[in-house]
This record gives sequence, C-alpha cells and structure tokens, in this order.
Amino acid sequence: MYAHRSGNYFKLLLPVLALATLFSSCEDDWKEKGPKPPDSFLAFSKQLKTIVLPVDTLNKKIAKSLAADIWRTYEAGNYLPVWCREDYTPNDASEKLVNELEDMQMDGINPERYNLSAIKILKERLDTNKHNTLHDVITFDTMLTRSYLYAAKDLLMGEVLPRKADSLWFHVNDSVWNAPQLLVAAKGVYHSLDDFRSDVPTYTLLRNEYRRYYKLANDTAFNRALAAIHYQKKPDSASLENIILVIKGEMPWVQTVENDTMKEEAQLIAAYQDYCSLKPTGKLDSITVGHLSVTPASYLQILGANMERIRWMQKQFGDLYLVVDVPLMELFLRRDGANAMHMRVVVGKPERQTPSLYATMANVVINPQWGVPPTILKKDVVPGFEKSGKKYLASKGLKAYDRKTGHLIQTSSLNIRNLRQYSYKQAPGDDNSLGYVKFNLPNPWDIYLHDTPHRTDFGRRDRFLSSGCIRLQQPREMAIYILAELEKKRYTEEKLDSIIETHKTRWELLKTKIPVHITYLTAFEDTTGKHIRFTRDIYNRDEKLISLLH
Repeated sequence: MYAHRSGNYFKLLLPVLALATLFSSCEDDWKEKGPKPPDSFLAFSKQLKTIVLPVDTLNKKIAKSLAADIWRTYEAGNYLPVWCREDYTPNDASEKLVNELEDMQMDGINPERYNLSAIKILKERLDTNKHNTLHDVITFDTMLTRSYLYAAKDLLMGEVLPRKADSLWFHVNDSVWNAPQLLVAAKGVYHSLDDFRSDVPTYTLLRNEYRRYYKLANDTAFNRALAAIHYQKKPDSASLENIILVIKGEMPWVQTVENDTMKEEAQLIAAYQDYCSLKPTGKLDSITVGHLSVTPASYLQILGANMERIRWMQKQFGDLYLVVDVPLMELFLRRDGANAMHMRVVVGKPERQTPSLYATMANVVINPQWGVPPTILKKDVVPGFEKSGKKYLASKGLKAYDRKTGHLIQTSSLNIRNLRQYSYKQAPGDDNSLGYVKFNLPNPWDIYLHDTPHRTDFGRRDRFLSSGCIRLQQPREMAIYILAELEKKRYTEEKLDSIIETHKTRWELLKTKIPVHITYLTAFEDTTGKHIRFTRDIYNRDEKLISLLH
C-alpha cells in the first residue's frame, strides 16, 4: 500500500529518485514500435531514463512500491510522455485526470493526497508558456503518472491497511493491480479512474450520499437550522420549522400521507428516526434531537469510512450473493440485483464480536448437532458447571465426548478438574442452540448462519446477543429458497418439516456456491436499495478508522 505523502511534488519526487539510485542502471536502447516518435519525445525519453531507473524485482517490498509502478509504466511505454503533446503542452488526458482527481473528494478522499494543487499550478504554466523546458515537462508528466497510480490503488484497495483499523476484518480483496499496463495500453486515450471503483451497489449509494451531504455542508439555511436545534435546552422546545427543514434536507425523498392517527410532523420524525436506526416513535426525545443537530461534516466522515471498508472488499459481488451487515443486524440474499430475501439477524455481543469475513456457503444442515466451541466452553460451560455442576450440562442438553476416540463420557465422571479435556455436543432437537437449520460457510473462525430456539430476540431493537455466529429470523424460508429455487430440488415446507420431525441430521451439499459477505458498515442501504441508512456503531469501530483516514 502506498504511504501517505504531503507537500509539493518536488519533495514527493525525491524519495522516488533516491530509491531509484539503489537499482542498477539500465541502458536499453529505444525499441522502435511503429513510426519513429518526434524528436521532442525522443529527448524526453532519453532524459527520463536517467531519472526513472529499473527496480530490483527480487525485493518484494520495493517491487510493490510506487516507485516500481512508475518505472513499469514508463519502461513499458519506452519512456515516452503519457500526459503531454509533441509540443510539450498538457494533452486532453491530463485535463481529464485533473477533473477526476478533484472528484475523488466524493470518495471521501482528500484530492491533495495526490498533489492536486501543485499539478494545477504546473499545468497552467505549461498551458500558457510557449517555451516549456524539458525539466518542467518531465516533472509534470511523472507527477501525473504518480498521482494516477496512487489514486487508482486507493480506489481499488483502500487508503489504509484493513488490519490497522480493524483487527477482526478478514475480507479478501481479489482485485488485480494492472493500472501501469492500462495506462500505457491506452496510447493517448484516457483510462478513467472510475474503472477502479467498486462495482458493489452500496458503494455508489454511499458516494451519492456523500455528494449530497457535501452540498449540505455549504447550505447556510440548513446549517443555521442545525445550530438552532443544537442550542435548544429541551427536546420539545426545538422549532418545528427547523426540524422539518433538517429532515427534508437529509431525506429529500421522504413523503407523508394523510393519517388520522399520526400528524405529518410525526411521520417525518418517525421516518428520520428509522433513517438513523432509532426507534420510530414519531416523538421528539433527546436522542432524536441529538441526531438532528449532527453536522454534515460528521456524516461525511462516516460515509468516507464506509466507502473505505467497501474498497477493502471484492470489487464485484456478482449476480448472486448474501450479505450480512452486522451493525444493521440484517441479512440480504440478492439475486440479479434484487433482494430475494431480507431478514433480521442476531449478531455477536460486543465482548464476542462477529468478525467481518468472506466465505462460500457449502451446505445446508437440517437438524444440526451443536458442538460447543472453545470460547463458549471457556466463558459459559465451565462457569456454569462451577455454579450448578452436572445440572448445568443437563439443562443445556450437553454430553461430553472423548476428543480422540469420540466415545461418550459418563456425566458421573466429570468434575471441574477434568471438564476442559473433553468436547461437548448437543443433540438435534427443539432446544438445540442451532435450531433446526444450519448454513455452513467453511472459514477459520467457525462462523456460520443458523436457526435459534430464541425466536423472541428478533423483535428486539438490540440484537447483538450471540457468541459471534449469525442467528436468522427466517432460516426455514431461506433453506427452502436455496434448496428449491437455486438447487432445483423438490423441497417444500411440508418436506422440511417432516425431516425436522425425525430429529436426524441431514446434510444437503450445494452445487450452487453462494458467496457470503459478513461485513461491518455503519451506513448501508435500505430495503429499497435506493437510499442509505445510518446505523449504530455497535462495536465502536468508526472512530479508529476515521482517525487513520484524516
């Protein structure tokens, strides 16, 4: 990952040049391909070869550096200029890049990260000066090449290393880094930075929302209303006019209907509460008023952080995938761009957080047996046994087994000293912790999706209650959809129920591999897929990421 650098371009170029001097010199002659370049380009090429030297590709750290990418770009293009014309004036591609670098602001990335101001100053000088020096042209061209590659990498893989911001982030970014090749292959035709942006629909929505809040940040009337709400001493003393102005500013799509039981302002407040993942009562309270006075700048930071998280993920999710947004505590099964299923879920407690990961669903298990994982054995089973003894195991339906042979261990032989040396399992049944259906997605963290006997939890607003795995509100419906609609098996509700009644475990291997993205996004789309909702940061992960981005 490219390190953040600031200051003018000449300071930026020094580390690149200093690094280049470490490498052996290269005296490759011009390899003519097609018509001979004009003399001005040949002079450029000859001079640039003395500045941008070959890299030591055996050194992995250097080979992946920005200096290496700059060298690869020019070496592949025979050291000819990328951003200048024959007369040493900036070409059309340079103008497009400048505009796109400015637009990086809408990705939550400061364009000055790419030395935009210095680029503009030098470009204006080259545009207006009829006698540009070779030194200025090389400086300008290499500056733009560096900025293009830097911006492309940020868009494709993120500004910061994921694990620096989130120790429980295990997604794999499968993006192919080919910006140097694309830049040269374009041969004067600009290859847009937009091609490096995520194709995940959520990213586009977040970017559009960022653009809207960016405008609100400069809206005088909107910010005056925010300040007025902020300085009210009591929630009910806030001006209704200011409240409506803020709600409609943040939610321009919101509509009300004639309703005898709820007035228009109450409908607006309820819609806003849902937008902020608050309980939609339609009544003003201190929490709602607190949200109503949050500045656009704060929302811009949140939106920027969540775009960064998506940049850490796969660039494309495909036509069929399942996504669980942990802070939202909801699941979406998407097929051909639409929600085939949507449901509430229960996620990990703050002390047993659900990690963010990517895996592929391998099978559906009906009447699963539950094996107690090490964390639950340590934090629940052992303390429970210490308190209640063998009654605890009986109340949970747990039986002990020898780890090596798998033989059943008699409960009478268990004590607090030997308790940890055995494994514990819960037979299929009505009280099984996994319920009647389990969806396996093999991964090193033993995280999976499953049913639960605790059905009332899905009516709760706070559903971070599990030990890390994902409990589903509609597990049977999802099992039937996957097995009948995707796998084309003869599965009906009646057939599933008849299998469940046997209390015998049945495995259904899947030919259709369903990608599963368990992620942590504190700004995520609503069920319509058209608008963003802000969630609570239940694991308090935003602050650290935001601090690394700014």
